[in-house]
Amino acid sequence: MNDAPTTTPPKRLHVITWGCQMNVYDSARMADVLAPLGYAPSPDAGDADMVILNTCHIRDRATEKVFSELGRLRLLKLAREQAGGRMILAVAGCVAQAEGEQILARAPFVDIVLGPQTYHGLPEMVARASRAAGAVIDTEFPTEDKFDHLPDAAAPQGLTAFLTIQEGCDKFCAFCVVPYTRGAEHSRPQAAVLAEARRLVAQGSREITLLGQNVNAWHGAGADGAPSSLGRLVRALAEIPDLWRIRYMTSHPRDMDDDLIAAHGEVARLMPFLHLPVQSGSDRVLAAMNRRHTAADYLRIVERLRAARPDLALSTDVIVGHPGESRADFAATLALVRQAGFAQAFSFKYSARPGTPAAAAPGQVDEAEKDARLQELQALLREQQTAFNRSCVGLTVPVLFTGPGRHPGQVAGRSPWLHPVHVTGPAMLIGTETPVKIVAGHTNSLTATLPQQERACA
Repeated sequence: MNDAPTTTPPKRLHVITWGCQMNVYDSARMADVLAPLGYAPSPDAGDADMVILNTCHIRDRATEKVFSELGRLRLLKLAREQAGGRMILAVAGCVAQAEGEQILARAPFVDIVLGPQTYHGLPEMVARASRAAGAVIDTEFPTEDKFDHLPDAAAPQGLTAFLTIQEGCDKFCAFCVVPYTRGAEHSRPQAAVLAEARRLVAQGSREITLLGQNVNAWHGAGADGAPSSLGRLVRALAEIPDLWRIRYMTSHPRDMDDDLIAAHGEVARLMPFLHLPVQSGSDRVLAAMNRRHTAADYLRIVERLRAARPDLALSTDVIVGHPGESRADFAATLALVRQAGFAQAFSFKYSARPGTPAAAAPGQVDEAEKDARLQELQALLREQQTAFNRSCVGLTVPVLFTGPGRHPGQVAGRSPWLHPVHVTGPAMLIGTETPVKIVAGHTNSLTATLPQQERACA
């Protein structure tokens, strides 16, 4: 008789993530929440006991993309059932928040629908879905802080890590759904942020990117219990041993205060790269967008940032074809882009989001005209990005090496300005921050050599 103990095989969890870095962070935390229930990550949806779609409502046709993926997953779910198993299918994130009941109406095979503020309740939702015949839906904005209910234990993120410090938005830009899907602005206390940062560093992370819908609106309780600022938080994080690099995104120009600007010049661990969306260079369009800054306001902030940190590189977001945008308004955007000079940028055609003010605004721009404007803008932005990358040639810069390159014998990492950098060198460089000399600047990356390679060639 075999008395050997039996072990229950782990359940398999597959998470599909769309959208921003905050969704990447949320997906990792959902996996952490489900780990005590026995769920282990699986790279294959067809082999999973639970599949979560973590959705984004920002990009064009976001909802239809979700339903297209659900159609594919329905077949996998049916196959599992026919084989005697079960797949729990969950839709999370911003599309879930905005379209909750409609998801269940169009895809009744979905088991769980949850908004981005409720994923700490996933264990209970899974239990309810497992024992009930109907679907579970939770798209409320709970009064309690979800972060207080998340486990301290978390899977390591690697050398570079994301850390959400702020959620929600009170700005109500006319084109944006975030205030409706993520709720009001909420900031985590400094003590909680520092504790999570220390855990990440203890697990091997050497670069942390602070995340928020408006991350520089962070005003969590500081060491004295009073509301603090992002500049002070950055300074506190910079005191953590073995945290080599700090970044943050995404910022709003209205929240770029004096202390944060000063931190860019005073905190060496704060990387010289900033994503600061402008959206338009036309004051008339900015007013229609409810951005509450002007083109001149934005350029003054850029000037002050570069005075504090002369090697600062800027990234931005630009929307073309917002309702009412004339050709003259678009020309003003091109003029601002030329004056600001961006190292990177994300540019989009305006697309209506149901329920937002801009969706029903007069003066909707023709799609063909939006296409033409976007192509003209992107040509200018590519020119600026290539010029910035080529300006790095000849510099010796520290690179945080994170993994192998695309070609044999290569290692790859990130420059202080977030460039991908490729070097021919040993794998032992991975996990180090090593100075290299930039020898070529490409459109999207840099090529470098190690100092000893330079000496060998001399």
